[in-house]
Amino acid sequence: FFFSPHPTLLIGSSLVATCTVSPDFPLKAEDLYWTLNGRRLPAASYSTLGPSTLSVALARLNGSRQQSGDNLVCHSRDGGILAGSCLYVGLPPEKPVNITCWSKNMKDLTCKWAPGTEGETFLHTNYTLKYKRRWYGQDNTCQEYHTAGTYSCHIPKDLALFTPYEIWVEASNRLGVAVSDVVMLDILDVVTTDPPSDVHVSRVGDLEDQLSVRWSSPPALKDFLFQAKYQIQYRVEDSSEWKVVDDVGNQTSCRLAGLRPGTVYFVQVRCNPFSIYGSKKAGIWSDWSNPTAASTPRSVPGFLTKEPILAFPAGSQKLLVFLSQPSLFTARGGC
Repeated sequence: FFFSPHPTLLIGSSLVATCTVSPDFPLKAEDLYWTLNGRRLPAASYSTLGPSTLSVALARLNGSRQQSGDNLVCHSRDGGILAGSCLYVGLPPEKPVNITCWSKNMKDLTCKWAPGTEGETFLHTNYTLKYKRRWYGQDNTCQEYHTAGTYSCHIPKDLALFTPYEIWVEASNRLGVAVSDVVMLDILDVVTTDPPSDVHVSRVGDLEDQLSVRWSSPPALKDFLFQAKYQIQYRVEDSSEWKVVDDVGNQTSCRLAGLRPGTVYFVQVRCNPFSIYGSKKAGIWSDWSNPTAASTPRSVPGFLTKEPILAFPAGSQKLLVFLSQPSLFTARGGC
């Protein structure tokens, strides 16, 4: 074989490979043929360069079909392998983009990114997340990859608070290196929490159209100075469509109203911490809590309700109005 054992070429390139049989073997050029990934290459691409030398020309190469390299092999007439090489054809990496990071309970940092506008290089491309404290100069390399998807990495410990970090991603393959823009962040500005705990959903006496929801703040942040806001989502048992209540505020209880009588509802709550130690950045929503189920009481015969989808935090003074008869309105107090 008279070319580099593992050549790497840009898509669209051409290649000529040459196979020469040692004089010690009783083989001639006409006894040889070429395959690429197991498929025999057409004789029209061959050239006989001597009594025991056969070359093959590959023009306008496409990207490698496998990241481990395409197998270009010279065979004898009986199929025996005389020589071979891995042929790599692809593109250099693009600059990684859209770096986003979050810290779970201020104890760690997870970052994810996108590989660039095209992404596909047809070559194995390695991504390395690097970070350093802004004024202290020492680069660190993240070690736990693919924790939140293909393009992600997790830094489990040894992170400082009240200190900005510089974070960037380096992409490298056989054809080059590309480096993302540097993202600067403070751990306190990208905090998310565990979901709220101890979520309980219960009936409100005999009110057939209401349910009470109560929960506890995320336990891991109870010792930190922060504020929180909450969201609730709920759905009926036989539906996959969730309805979201956005205006719960920082209360840890809420009453859902305007519900269907005699119906099972699934309820979830999530938390957004903000103003942690005075940080001015908006927090990041936690995951939703596990669904909690409860059913409203069955409707009392003769009492008809409309179905507004309403919710209001405990302690508010809002009133809900329901139509029971064409000329009769009934007012009900808030939580």
